[in-house]
Amino acid sequence: MTPKRLELSVGELARRAGIAPSAVRFYEDQGLIFSRRTAGNQRRYHRAMLRRVAFIRASQVAGIPLSVIGEVLAGLGDHESPSKAMWEAASTRWMDDINHRIELLEKMRDLIGSCVGCGCLSLGECHLLNPDDELNRLGPGPRRLIGEE
Repeated sequence: MTPKRLELSVGELARRAGIAPSAVRFYEDQGLIFSRRTAGNQRRYHRAMLRRVAFIRASQVAGIPLSVIGEVLAGLGDHESPSKAMWEAASTRWMDDINHRIELLEKMRDLIGSCVGCGCLSLGECHLLNPDDELNRLGPGPRRLIGEE
């Protein structure tokens, strides 16, 4: 039986994670995963990065921005991978945001037919894009800026 290698090249990590090599480099540039450089200046990734990439991808599918994912991963050392408990804590933290986005999408679903169908293309009167527009209520033009109504 061959011993497991602790390090993977960019291509190996990408292939095993099911992503493009450019995504591996991008995640590294964002500080989400880490590598070391060989004497020949090639990147080598610790095996723990496989689980980090899986965590990143699962989070992205849930619509979580990379900056927020990075905040969660920041608590790990360079060679640590996220645990099941870490995922549960993160997903619990993100639940309110996900529920809010679901509400917005449902609202969009319910209103989009009338919005697109009305043809107004007015941000001022659009109940979907700008439901609480005070300036529209005051009317057009700059006179509202000088106190005329």
